Amino acid sequence: MGIIKRQGIQNSIISYAGVVIGYINVMVLFPRVLAVDQVGLTRLLPNVAIILAQLSALGFGSAGIKYFPFFRDKAKRHNNFLLLLFGIPLLGFLFISGIFYGFKPYILNYFGKEDQLLRSYSYYILPLSFFTLLYNLFTSYLTSLYKTVIPSFTKDFLLRVGTSACVLLYYFKLITFETFLFLFIAVNCSITMVLLVYVVFLKQLHFNLDTAPLQDKPIKPMIRYGLYAFMGNISSMVITLIDSVMISHYRNLASVGIYTTATNVASIILIAGSSIFKIALPQIADFWKSENMVAMLKLYKQVTRINLVIGGLLFIGIWANINNLFSLLPQEYASGKYVIFFICAARLYDLATGINGHILLTSAKYRYDLIFNLLLSGLTIVANMYFIPRYDIAGAAFVYLMVSGLINSLRLVAVWYFYKMQPFTSSSLKIIAIALAAYGAGFWLPYLGNTLLDLLGRSALITIIYGTGIWVFELAPELTDKFQTILLKRKIKN
Repeated sequence: MGIIKRQGIQNSIISYAGVVIGYINVMVLFPRVLAVDQVGLTRLLPNVAIILAQLSALGFGSAGIKYFPFFRDKAKRHNNFLLLLFGIPLLGFLFISGIFYGFKPYILNYFGKEDQLLRSYSYYILPLSFFTLLYNLFTSYLTSLYKTVIPSFTKDFLLRVGTSACVLLYYFKLITFETFLFLFIAVNCSITMVLLVYVVFLKQLHFNLDTAPLQDKPIKPMIRYGLYAFMGNISSMVITLIDSVMISHYRNLASVGIYTTATNVASIILIAGSSIFKIALPQIADFWKSENMVAMLKLYKQVTRINLVIGGLLFIGIWANINNLFSLLPQEYASGKYVIFFICAARLYDLATGINGHILLTSAKYRYDLIFNLLLSGLTIVANMYFIPRYDIAGAAFVYLMVSGLINSLRLVAVWYFYKMQPFTSSSLKIIAIALAAYGAGFWLPYLGNTLLDLLGRSALITIIYGTGIWVFELAPELTDKFQTILLKRKIKN
């Protein structure tokens, strides 16, 4: 847990620094500088790129993390692992690009015949997809090497700073929207080049066309696992990204802009968890290889407890301040209120169930995760076809909550059934009780007369009550001990 604790803290610091920049982008710059449909375009293009990148990868991002321990050998340059990790996905990208190009008119028609903005800039989709694919593969490789800080820095901080710069240039009329979008795409692609330079700096770019080092490696199991992971990733992608695509089909880019703005606000909850997950995944793979189930269970419970502590605070903080948050946005974004609630609830439960998906996906029972994903991806599409036309973007958010809750519950039960592990303890109930008490105090606090003052005051009250409860009952010693150490060092200096 030492590596997880150290890099998890570093990743969290980077992530929450990025949250500040992201908050400025989502709540201040984008809604005031760009039209709602332009906001929707900047969300939809990366989402489509992610879909095409996942289709191209053929599951090799996940397979690479699981099987890298069998290739790891510095002296032998990791047995030319990168040839396998990058070679097959790049061939996949050529195939997917051909399909996309051939069916492009039909694909764009699905997104909406009236959305000329997307048609005008659809030529960015394939280049952005290519760099997204490379970024995902480099991230998988660096994760396997336990080097997750720089990927977090590029995605959570550098990308957001670059995006802010692009919006500000457009705001001051130094560039046109066409130039803004070009720079926006360029910034999204440039973070891949940062990872390439980092891999070179680490002297870990071992790549040649020699297949001899691969001869005695588990290639067939890796490919087989990759194909299962591919189908699982596609299903997972449907569950997490299809909502914005279907909103574009049933509504328009403006609705996509409102929906994705609301989901970005809710994404704050996931940041701490995703920082820990990045480090936990390669350790889980190592635990499976060494069959260390005791360490696996300890990690499972510890990650769940920390995630619940941090996610719980963020959830109640966001919902207690929901009216303050929307007062900072233009009135046309008001329909996103319950989108935030449903997405926040879904992501809190995702955090609370811990690394169940990672455990199942890297285990011998990984096929069950695929089955769950396939069934629920079908449910996602059918449910969205019903809920979006009737309940607009709130309907899409409710479907996400329903499906996310189901799949995490199925994974939770599967891990318990097959491996007799579950992540919850009495501490979980204590955290929930403290969260409810803190939310109650924040909810009943009278309005303080000024939006910014009220937001700060309400947040401070909730944080004090919540933080005190967590500290008194010692529910997160990893966090409170670190805080006490910092205070002690300051006292010594003074």
